[in-house]
Amino acid sequence: MAVLNIVLFEPEIPANTGNIGRTCVATGTRLHLIEPLGFHLNEKSIKRAGMDYWKDLDVTTYVNYEDFLNRNPDAKIYMATTKAKQTYTQVAYEPNCYIMFGKESAGIPEEILVDHEETAIRIPMIGDIRSLNLSNSVAIVLYEALRQNNFDHMELTGNLHRLHWKTGE
Repeated sequence: MAVLNIVLFEPEIPANTGNIGRTCVATGTRLHLIEPLGFHLNEKSIKRAGMDYWKDLDVTTYVNYEDFLNRNPDAKIYMATTKAKQTYTQVAYEPNCYIMFGKESAGIPEEILVDHEETAIRIPMIGDIRSLNLSNSVAIVLYEALRQNNFDHMELTGNLHRLHWKTGE
């Protein structure tokens, strides 16, 4: 089973992290949080955004970027940044890869990015826009990675709650 990993580098906004946590639960994705965080994990706002799914989240925290690297020594890391030369659709996401997103105010530090030129990815935008909302960015890239992995372990069809789909029409 392919399990993808989302890494948030020093996230600052609890509602974004809660939304990302909910997306991770819905997709069977692991969430990794690199400190310092701009909030406490027990804050009401993170739980409100993550709704009642937060208890089901596979989440790991790290004291800093070096701790993350030490605990995940063989991690294939894609760095989501507006500074990348290639788009998020131009790479092939391996099962169990890591997709890192930077903090809302500054992104991933260039000191880290410079060592990941080949795996730095960007979401195309119009030139005047600085960046997209973090939780939206995670969803965009994560679902491309899931699509490339054939939505492994995910429900591909849905059912109506009160009625039934008409077949053959």
